[in-house]
Amino acid sequence: MERDGGPAAERVLILTPIKDAIRHLDTYFGLLDRLTYPRDRLSLGLLESDSDDGTFEALLQRRGQLNRPFRRFTLHKRDFGFRMPANQPRWANHLQVQRRSTLAKSRNHLLFRALEDEEWVLWLDVDVIDYPPDIIERLLATGKRIVHPNCVRDYGGSSFDLNAWRKRGKLHLHDLRKEGDLVPLDSVGGTMLLVRADLHRDGLIFPPFPYGLRNKKIRRFNHWSGEIETEGFGIMASDMGAQCWGMPNLEIRHHRD
Repeated sequence: MERDGGPAAERVLILTPIKDAIRHLDTYFGLLDRLTYPRDRLSLGLLESDSDDGTFEALLQRRGQLNRPFRRFTLHKRDFGFRMPANQPRWANHLQVQRRSTLAKSRNHLLFRALEDEEWVLWLDVDVIDYPPDIIERLLATGKRIVHPNCVRDYGGSSFDLNAWRKRGKLHLHDLRKEGDLVPLDSVGGTMLLVRADLHRDGLIFPPFPYGLRNKKIRRFNHWSGEIETEGFGIMASDMGAQCWGMPNLEIRHHRD
């Protein structure tokens, strides 16, 4: 659904880092097409890295049609040379620092290359498979500078994105449903994350290295190193005086890996 935004609607840049995602592209773009936020205020930026399934070529084929519905569309490529070893799940502990450091770098590269005059950045993973068409309006309506919904595999089930937590990782969004529709967080996930763009301009990034040794919110088992990527983002936001928020009862669905 397309609406005329007029001067009141703030500009939003949707950013998605992509790797080996050709099987998700139809769903990803189909969901974007359902968004009710004014199209003349929406931009889209993509960065493809290290794919071997033809993802970048598929995105090049869509470039012409994506230039039309969005205020601005950019497609970037940056390979980092990291691939998960065969038969290893992406959550394997011994690979987490390298994997998430690479993801943090891809997010930062995309941010620095795609952000222009937008007031907001919406980080959106390519393998999110369902969310309400008015999700942007609902996130903006909170009035918070950093906020995200509850990403689950099944509606009403446990949170999929366990990078969003409080109390040093003891509480996740599924634990906080009874606390209300908007709850403070110490760390955030990146499946869908709305950020005031000026926070990024002020230096808030996704640390590609362990961050936050002096912050008491980091998890105890990381007391010797710090947090990385989206969790490092949450700790850095805290150091900058910006509170992170989550919406435990506003659910979006993630693809089943």
